[in-house]
Amino acid sequence: MTDTVLTARRGPRSVVVGGMGVLSAFGRGVPPLLRAALDGRAAFGPVGRFEVSGRRVDRAALHPEPLLLERELGRAIEAACTSAGLSAARRADCPLYLAVHGDPALARSAPAERAGHGAGAFAAAVARRAGLSGAGRAYTSGCTASADAVADAASAVARGRVERVVVAAGYLVEADQFAVFDAGGALARDGRVRPFSAGRTGLLLGDGVAAVVVEAADAARARGADCLAVLAGWGRAGDAYHVCRPRPDGAGLARAIGAALHRGGVGPERVGYVNAHGAGTVLGDRAEAAALHLALGPAAARVPVSSTKSVHGQALEAGALLELVVTVAALRAGRLPVNAGLLGPDPDCALNLVREPTGAGAGTGQGAGPGTGPGSGPGAGPGTGPEAGAGTGAGPETGAGTGAGAGPEAGTGAGPETGAGAVRAGHALSLSTAFGGANTALLVGVP
Repeated sequence: MTDTVLTARRGPRSVVVGGMGVLSAFGRGVPPLLRAALDGRAAFGPVGRFEVSGRRVDRAALHPEPLLLERELGRAIEAACTSAGLSAARRADCPLYLAVHGDPALARSAPAERAGHGAGAFAAAVARRAGLSGAGRAYTSGCTASADAVADAASAVARGRVERVVVAAGYLVEADQFAVFDAGGALARDGRVRPFSAGRTGLLLGDGVAAVVVEAADAARARGADCLAVLAGWGRAGDAYHVCRPRPDGAGLARAIGAALHRGGVGPERVGYVNAHGAGTVLGDRAEAAALHLALGPAAARVPVSSTKSVHGQALEAGALLELVVTVAALRAGRLPVNAGLLGPDPDCALNLVREPTGAGAGTGQGAGPGTGPGSGPGAGPGTGPEAGAGTGAGPETGAGTGAGAGPEAGTGAGPETGAGAVRAGHALSLSTAFGGANTALLVGVP
């Protein structure tokens, strides 16, 4: 693909992620969230924040302290701007793109006061308190909201309309949405989120507040700032298939993935990890697996896939940004987040799931093309599955590899699930879908 075509699709400027801040059920800051994701340690527990005695399900991933959304958004924005090295003057010129379910005070406000509690007014108040410019946007479009905000910010930066944008998002689990999801039978009856697993029963909600600085690469370099990742591509597509159910063949999400890869000039073979939407629903996970095969072709059988919702839960409008933070942090750590909660393979979700913690340096092989080295895992005989590298026996589990690896992973075992091994992922996809058929894909790479 020519540079001229790429420039026409995405704009002439390269875009980077310059700073991140986050709160999750594991605490404030990126390190506790990343550790939990890499270890596959879930945060789900009994809900004590509000009354759930009349509900079918009583579990969620909650931060243990009392929280106020506006305050936590301010903290995340401050952390992201500080990480990016933004001065007060530069922050004052920086717009805020904010994804929220809405102002928490809106539902219980008097009719005469509701105009002051809309999403736009809430975003303006958050920006003002954070010292950002008033030229911002509010996104309330469901689970793709914060991914759409990132895509819009990246487009504006790439085309030279702005130097940088702060993208923030927040959702704290509350009684109203919990009741809606519980009444609809969407929450996991067994209290665990099990993306792409046999026996999965649904999603669970989780606290999430995040902020990232999206900036032009040349602007970051000019002020001597380090960048955390390259925001290489983004893509969006709609299905309009059903108000709740996903399109079974995943065509819309596949188009979004294809657009992100095309915009970034990256072929499927160069994708080293996918942080899937993976909410843990039967129909949603099945459609997403179909979309990955449709978009990535043969590479879908070997690229490592997990959904970090399996540890931090579904943060609604904030979920995509929370997952982008995890994806960037994992790329920088050289490790893969675990797809926690697996009970067994689902033949309708034939993906190379990350089942066990990976460790940088655990594998030793490198190479290209299918690997067939002798097995050194729990079974005997040569490894022959879609994930190259030495060492598996029979069965769905992956052994620790010691021979020649292929594709973006080195030293992982063969078979449909990835175990311990070193990560060589140059690019990663972070995916989100929403009710009504919205689909967004973000492609990030190492700087």
